[in-house]
Amino acid sequence: MEPVLGVVLAAGALYVRGWCRLSRRMPRRFGPGRFAAFVAGLGAIVLAVAPPLDALAGRLLVAHMVQHQLLMMVAPPLLWLGAPVAPMLGGLPRRIRRAVAAVLAAPAIRGITRVVAHPGVGWLSFAIAFWTWHTPGLYELALRSHGWHHVEHACFLTTAVMFWRPVILAWPARSPWPRWTMIPYLLLADVQNTVLAAILTFADRLIYATYAIVPRVGAIAALEDQSIAGVIMWVVGSVVFVLAAVGIVVQALTHTGPPVARVDPRRLVGHGVAGS
Repeated sequence: MEPVLGVVLAAGALYVRGWCRLSRRMPRRFGPGRFAAFVAGLGAIVLAVAPPLDALAGRLLVAHMVQHQLLMMVAPPLLWLGAPVAPMLGGLPRRIRRAVAAVLAAPAIRGITRVVAHPGVGWLSFAIAFWTWHTPGLYELALRSHGWHHVEHACFLTTAVMFWRPVILAWPARSPWPRWTMIPYLLLADVQNTVLAAILTFADRLIYATYAIVPRVGAIAALEDQSIAGVIMWVVGSVVFVLAAVGIVVQALTHTGPPVARVDPRRLVGHGVAGS
């Protein structure tokens, strides 16, 4: 918990410092809503990995599923809604900021980031992590080992951040795919989420045997716990995916402004964040 909290606090401090500068110079692009979304995203991460939820995850599949939903479906889109790239750069001391921006602008790094940021890579990474870590073998490994549990959560959060980037497409991001492709992108993700959720909800036997032998919390039976976890996955996943798709449709119908120009990360250093 302590390392995660340290990273979250550091990220929050950088964002706040950069956002305060940018909000004065670009209030329409970095309004209070951006700030609230990013802070809420960090809060969702802390909620997922902190007691009591983390302590209950080894005894209740419902608790473990809530962790997964916070890390994959709640925190990443909120973080991207905060448009974090410019504020995070702007929150760095000037000398470090210039060095980081120069590294990000290097051809080799830009090539890597183009691959990592590609929607196809994001979707596949998200789906692979989702199915791999829910297989009984790896899921049980995460239950037995705190270390592997942290690796599982890191995989979920990282691949979800990759998945949600082209959906939110926060400034100054660009996507190689047309905007309308995010609708099938989201709906296909919802399909694979629904399949696993249905398996958990309607299975007539325990898929994760550990929950049959650990001390139960309250009166909920292990099989009922599994079914409720499946419903949580089903409802939360479908609601978030569908709302995101609807948001893209509304955005397409109401957008009348010019397309956002491509921005070199080096320009962010001097664009309203030149102070030390």
